[in-house]
Amino acid sequence: MDIKDAVRSVIQEWMMPEFKSIRDDIAGVKATLDMTNKRLDDVNLHLADQSRRIDETNKRIDEVKSELTARIDETNKRIDEFKSELTARIDETNKRIDGVKSELTARIDETRAELKMEIMKNTDRIDTNNRRLDELTRAFVRREEHDNLKERIHQVALDVSIIKQQLAA
Repeated sequence: MDIKDAVRSVIQEWMMPEFKSIRDDIAGVKATLDMTNKRLDDVNLHLADQSRRIDETNKRIDEVKSELTARIDETNKRIDEFKSELTARIDETNKRIDGVKSELTARIDETRAELKMEIMKNTDRIDTNNRRLDELTRAFVRREEHDNLKERIHQVALDVSIIKQQLAA
């Protein structure tokens, strides 16, 4: 068995250092794998913590959302109540304005009627006074004076027509 021992010793000499190198490499890979697994465990723990924090944040967001929605609904309700109150007050004010307008229109119409009556009375009085003045004028101006005045007016009219002719020429 010499050959067998020789082949074995050659294989051991030649293969054993390779096996030792492979074993060393495997040991290094195992160490790296252990470190990677440890890091993955740390990352998983961190992710679980982050997931928990995200869930808490989402829960807080939902609470804030529901709180804000309730407040917005309450504000909208108050706005609607205020709007209806203002609408009622505006309607009431419009009714009051219409009442005042009607009252003022009636008073204006009454005042116009009173003024029309006063104007008619004053017109009648003025007409009466004018008639009296005309009668007075007739009484003061004698017939001769009246004829003289007519003559003088006729003369002035002739003078004016002569002046117009001279200006036209």
